[in-house]
Amino acid sequence: MIIPGILFKSQTSFSSISNLKLNFKYFLNPKFTLQFNPISSLKVVWRKDWTLDKAIENDKRYKLCARVVKEVLKEPGQAIPLRYLDKRRERLRLNVRVKTFINNNPGLFDTYYDRIRPKSNLVPFLRPSNRLRNFLEEEKRIYDENEELVVSKLCKLLMMSRYKVISVDKLVHVKREFGLPNDFLVNLVPKYSNYFRLTGSPGEGQSFLELVEWNPEFAKSVIEQRAEEESQLTGIRVRPNFNYKLPPGFSLRKEMREWVRDWLELDYISPYEDVSHLDQASREMEKRMVAVLHELLSLSLLKRVPVPILGKFTNDYRFSNAFSSAFTRHSGIFYMSLTGGIKTAVLREAYKGDELIDKDPLLGIKDKFVELLEEGWRERAEMLRVQREQVKKDMEMMAARMGN
Repeated sequence: MIIPGILFKSQTSFSSISNLKLNFKYFLNPKFTLQFNPISSLKVVWRKDWTLDKAIENDKRYKLCARVVKEVLKEPGQAIPLRYLDKRRERLRLNVRVKTFINNNPGLFDTYYDRIRPKSNLVPFLRPSNRLRNFLEEEKRIYDENEELVVSKLCKLLMMSRYKVISVDKLVHVKREFGLPNDFLVNLVPKYSNYFRLTGSPGEGQSFLELVEWNPEFAKSVIEQRAEEESQLTGIRVRPNFNYKLPPGFSLRKEMREWVRDWLELDYISPYEDVSHLDQASREMEKRMVAVLHELLSLSLLKRVPVPILGKFTNDYRFSNAFSSAFTRHSGIFYMSLTGGIKTAVLREAYKGDELIDKDPLLGIKDKFVELLEEGWRERAEMLRVQREQVKKDMEMMAARMGN
């Protein structure tokens, strides 16, 4: 809800911040200036958000299956001895034997027997099933249909960076979070040479992706686009700003409420704006850092990214060393989940309960993969049901014979 008594020339909204009021007599005083406490002195107690944690929990089984599939697909010939995969369980965070995993998730792989070396014994191998191969075709189709979106995301990641260039290793590490295809360096980058240039020594950790051309159409953040759309609808100029909405039952101390109020009144600084002139410790730089974090999460598939992954871009995006504290300091914009022992930054406005509001078109890939999984799970449940009924019938027949 919007707290009565607040009239910002922006689209900022507040929820559950009690007694957050502006004293308008100060605005009539030409000597009025906003008073800010040092950012480092502001502390907000972390509080668990059960609904957003549930959103992360809901994806655990899907992500585990995706990791195992990726491991098999990257093998030569897309086949691997079952025992080799068993040795990688710890790295894959697989807490059961691979054979058990295969039985629990039918439809992903076919099992066949072959020799690891000539004249060695036959051992079980895994390879993609026909269903999985059909999914891979669907994945390619969805990527092809959304190629322009992928290109714009990659451009935006570079445009926000300090020198418009980012290490290839870093981009490869985050491709899953932002929906970049596995082969984006091989196929997409050369195809769009007007935007991208690959420099350095690929494969040796010394390669970089450089932005060649600045596209003004890509240089608008989600927040700026939203303000433009609202301005067009209302006919009134709407100032870009963050949506600020605390979860039910969450409150801030008076000192923090006042700081948030004044900080939100600062002009929005676009993540695509040159900020080389700003002091790293200034409140304006804090505003810009939050804008970059907001834009990164908005570009991500699930509107959430593990904090350690964001930390890899500290130098590229001029984050402070303590940038992760922004997720708790700005609890009306972000939530930092600790689910699974991993800190994950979540964009609050992107969720209604534990469901995403506006889904990225590339999430169609995830939906297709989940359909594949659920088809296998239903088949397994049916098989188990038939087995239980057969056991029940056998026990009834045995009891009848014993009774005679």
